[in-house]
Amino acid sequence: MAASHLSATWTRAASFSHYDSRSSLIDFSCKSSKSRLLLIRTFNPRPLRRSFSVKNVSSEPTQKLKDPITEQEAATTVSPFTIDAASVASSIKYHAEFTPFFSPEQFEPPKAFFATAQSVRDALIINWNATYDYYDKLNVKQAYYLSMEFLQGRALLNAIGNLEVTGAYAEALTKLGHKLENIASQEPDAALGNGGLGRLASCFLDSLATLNYPAWGYGLRYRYGLFKQRITKDGQEEVAEDWLEMGSPWEIVRNDVSYPVKFYGKVVSGADGKRHWIGGEDIQAAAYDVPIPGYKTKTTINLRLWSTKAPSEDLDLFAFNSGEHTKAYEALANAEKICYILYPGDESMEGKILRLKQQYTLCSASLQDIIARFEKRSGSSINWEEFPEKVAVQMNDTHPTLCIPELMRILIDLKGLSWKEAWNITQRTVAYTNHTVLPEALEKWSFELMQKLLPRHVEIIELIDEELIQTIVSEYGTEDSDLIEKKLKEMRILENVDLPELENSGEVQLLVDEKDGSEEKDGSEENDGSEEKDGSEEKDGSEEKDPQEDEQVLPEPVPEPPKLVRMANLCVVGGHAVNGVAEIHSEIVKDEVFNAFFKLWPEKFQNKTNGVTPRRWIRFCNPGLSKLITDRIGTEDWVLNTERLAELRKFADNEDLQTQWRAAKRTNKMKVVAFIKEKTGYSVSPDALFDIQELFIATKDERNECFRKECKICSRVCIFGGKAFATYVQAKRIVKFITDVGATVNHDPEIGDLLKVVFVPDYNVSVAELLIPASELSQHISTAGMEASGTSNMKFAMNGCILIGTLDGANVEIREEVGEDNFFLFGAKAHEIAGLRKERAEGKFVPDPRFEEVKEFVRSGVFGPCNYDELMGSLEGNEGYGRADYFLVGQDFPSYIECQDEVDEAYRDQRRWTRMAILNTAGSYKFSSDRTIHEYAKDIWNIKPAELP
Repeated sequence: MAASHLSATWTRAASFSHYDSRSSLIDFSCKSSKSRLLLIRTFNPRPLRRSFSVKNVSSEPTQKLKDPITEQEAATTVSPFTIDAASVASSIKYHAEFTPFFSPEQFEPPKAFFATAQSVRDALIINWNATYDYYDKLNVKQAYYLSMEFLQGRALLNAIGNLEVTGAYAEALTKLGHKLENIASQEPDAALGNGGLGRLASCFLDSLATLNYPAWGYGLRYRYGLFKQRITKDGQEEVAEDWLEMGSPWEIVRNDVSYPVKFYGKVVSGADGKRHWIGGEDIQAAAYDVPIPGYKTKTTINLRLWSTKAPSEDLDLFAFNSGEHTKAYEALANAEKICYILYPGDESMEGKILRLKQQYTLCSASLQDIIARFEKRSGSSINWEEFPEKVAVQMNDTHPTLCIPELMRILIDLKGLSWKEAWNITQRTVAYTNHTVLPEALEKWSFELMQKLLPRHVEIIELIDEELIQTIVSEYGTEDSDLIEKKLKEMRILENVDLPELENSGEVQLLVDEKDGSEEKDGSEENDGSEEKDGSEEKDGSEEKDPQEDEQVLPEPVPEPPKLVRMANLCVVGGHAVNGVAEIHSEIVKDEVFNAFFKLWPEKFQNKTNGVTPRRWIRFCNPGLSKLITDRIGTEDWVLNTERLAELRKFADNEDLQTQWRAAKRTNKMKVVAFIKEKTGYSVSPDALFDIQELFIATKDERNECFRKECKICSRVCIFGGKAFATYVQAKRIVKFITDVGATVNHDPEIGDLLKVVFVPDYNVSVAELLIPASELSQHISTAGMEASGTSNMKFAMNGCILIGTLDGANVEIREEVGEDNFFLFGAKAHEIAGLRKERAEGKFVPDPRFEEVKEFVRSGVFGPCNYDELMGSLEGNEGYGRADYFLVGQDFPSYIECQDEVDEAYRDQRRWTRMAILNTAGSYKFSSDRTIHEYAKDIWNIKPAELP
């Protein structure tokens, strides 16, 4: 059928009214390219009174609306047609008119974006429904990825890129008076994450879909995200994120999918002998679904986000009509605020309660949904032993730890399984990804708070802790009291909680008590005899005592340590696999963080080095460089099989490629020049070295000698980005410091274009997609052994950016792959850190004179009136909280300066620098999230690809 037959009245009603999501999909060839869009069927013209139904991706069966046209008639009237610019334009025009978010008078960019996104979503829904129909028919095992963050970024360009219809959409929008790039820029970044944790989760979803693995993502639908960052003269200012203010064209509300979530209340024993959690506060978790398309595949998987609400009857009408409006709305507000903010401040008790509510909501709603889907697929005969054969639950960090007691609660209290059966199923189902080596960063929750908010779960955690104690006692015996005490202290889930009454624990407790008692006895024996004798003589004697002599100075009572629930320990005990996210990190996890558990269960521990999707992070964000790679390799297959990138190594010295490489980089730099001018007002030179950094929340790396005017350095533009969490005072000081340095340096006529320092406000995925392709040097300078992995380092290397960094996280593996000569290395090694800190504590550290000069330079006020004594003070002293240079900045500083001199020398030789850049891209092949997901699927989840026919 000719495309000219379509008009603005081309409708979803016409397109979908006869569509059965179980029917086979149709491939459409694009005239302008080899693109495919699984989108549209056309029909003979009929009145627009037809109804249509889109199958709900739901845990509940849905009733399909009857179609007035028979299947036979539909089969004769349906015919595929070519997806070209005209048909896409008609689809966009239809959505602008019939599914509008804006008034009809004009077709401005915001309206054009929504209409364009909705036309793409039509394609995604068809593939999406077919994907899960197929999975249900096969009854395949599925992986469920639970994460508090999914840092998605913009979806439009990624979706049409994966569907291979970018050209058709660009041409269609041109016909409608718009440019694709301008329309795409209207989309706000989804405020569902903040940093590497969320970006990793999003990369994993892209790879899962692309590789045809059956999987879902589960998260929370944050109304306001973390915050939108503004930079003022006083530093960072936080304002509420507005990404949902006009709604999202991608998400679909599932009004029929919601689950009850309970807080507080009490636990009672019923007549049936079961434990029942009753009373308390009840809310509803409602599902919002977002389709995630794979690249060059029909597979489209689901990200299900939970939004919280209370039923309408919870609105107290009597109170409202009495003028007590706040009281009347209290129950609704308490429910809704759970999903307002990502990581609400937890300095207050209210903040702690809200965070714990968030975590439990994610776990409870997701598990109820997973179980409902399992039961639906099982039909009338449910065999719970098969649950781990059909379900894999991955906990992304410790935030979803409550999955473990929640799954136990559901299986025991609601499904009637025994403890032994439920515990076996839970351990075989759940796995845990660790993202930190810092003991203080491993989540711990107040025992009393959790007992108040989730009383049944605390009972279950206590029983798991008891079982762990029995395992430890069985493994190590009770003969060595020092050993058993050490193991219990390290490994118990409950910290500072008395040993429970159970078999063998009494013997263990006796050993611990005897040990403590013997110490007390030994101390008293020194005074035994004489004091006792003297006391009796005083008692029996007639000599009067001064009443003041009886007054004794009582010692200050020692406060009892807080009772805590160690979430990471619970993850290790309750799951069947524990993985780190880089080789060095996984070794530290085994050797230090969870060493006692590793000795007990070595088979649980694995490494899964992180990765990033090559679709978003090079193919789509850096089209110029991608074309160069394709031309040299001779195929675009590298986007799916990044091993092909290694073929670039043989062209590293090719002069033509080097010239083209530099031209592509300059094109990207020119975009950043314009962006910086727009966002900050600063003018920077595209000929300077673009030195780009990300400032993460906990960054302490104040080492920056860029302002050394006397140094003969090459011209640089130092670009920083990142958000300091609202309550992290030191991180906010660093943001303020960088902006003050920029304000001073950028207006110094003596420096001119030699150095510019720019802080990009409100750093997010879309900004990263602009900055990373333009980057030439990227700094990954965490203290060795402190960073779990990092993923931005992978994105930079993939885009031909050279790294300067320590041997930390994934830097170690990146350096191995790109070659030692193509990585600027400085700093202490991980195995040296403990000794260096000990030397510092003993007062043996002698700082480099240049380091002292820099601190004094900052204190001199050259960067403005702000007092930076606290910031510089954190780098001084030998001990104390927030002091003593815990991250060894002073130790690494001389090495860092020397390494920066090497950077300057290399950049002056552009042939050498370009060669290094090419070899960085060539060596980045290992760091595709496709490789990581293949490893998770094989080694942890035991799932296999299920490609739609």
